[in-house]
Amino acid sequence: MNHHIKTLKETIEPVRQKLIAHPVYQMVQSPEDLRVFMEHHIYAVWDFMSLLKSLQQALTCVAVPWVPVGTANTRYLINEIVAGEESDVDEAGNRISHFELYLKAMHQSGANTEAIHQLIGQIKNGKSAAEAIAATVATEGIRQFLQFTFDTIATQKPYLVASVFTFGREDLIPDMFLRLVNELSGTSAISFSIFKYYLERHIEVDGDHHSHLAIEMLEQLCGSDETKWAEATHYAKAAMEARIRLWDAVVERLNN
Repeated sequence: MNHHIKTLKETIEPVRQKLIAHPVYQMVQSPEDLRVFMEHHIYAVWDFMSLLKSLQQALTCVAVPWVPVGTANTRYLINEIVAGEESDVDEAGNRISHFELYLKAMHQSGANTEAIHQLIGQIKNGKSAAEAIAATVATEGIRQFLQFTFDTIATQKPYLVASVFTFGREDLIPDMFLRLVNELSGTSAISFSIFKYYLERHIEVDGDHHSHLAIEMLEQLCGSDETKWAEATHYAKAAMEARIRLWDAVVERLNN
């Protein structure tokens, strides 16, 4: 393992363990609880795609006329991840993005999608991300989480975006949470089968193949620059802390 990656992982491990042990996973015990979880988690699925597309814009040419940008290897790495995230397959084998698959799971389970549809609608109508978030997101923990993401993108430093994308945005779903989803999918009158498929697919694709590609991409972007690695480590840790605040918002909602 690259010694910079090893050091980064060791540095962020305490906050990673805090995230894995977050009480949100134990508090989700019913179909109603799981719907609340999904109504918050959808924002993490959405802005993950924004991190991804920011990297694609920075590391490849998306303009006409085309000119070569960066290295062919980094172009390959990000384009392969984009293809998998934007054009994966649903439970029936149809092409679908992971965001749209998650929305499909929400619709199946009866989770409320009005707020995220309003956010997307505002952006499609020309609003900036900040304007759309301010107009449609009422929960402070969600707003802080999204603000960190778009502040990271605004740095225009691909290695920072890559670090947040690679380490700070791991979903880190514990086994006991997967067991609960499996149980609810099999016993609840409300189906969570698509959400179960989404989690399994996410672990298979994002947690395995894509994570390795992303680590390789970060290694190439930081190279041997110690300053870049220090910044990348700081942002990875901060991203996990932002995810903890998002999970705190779910806990607060469940308690209320």
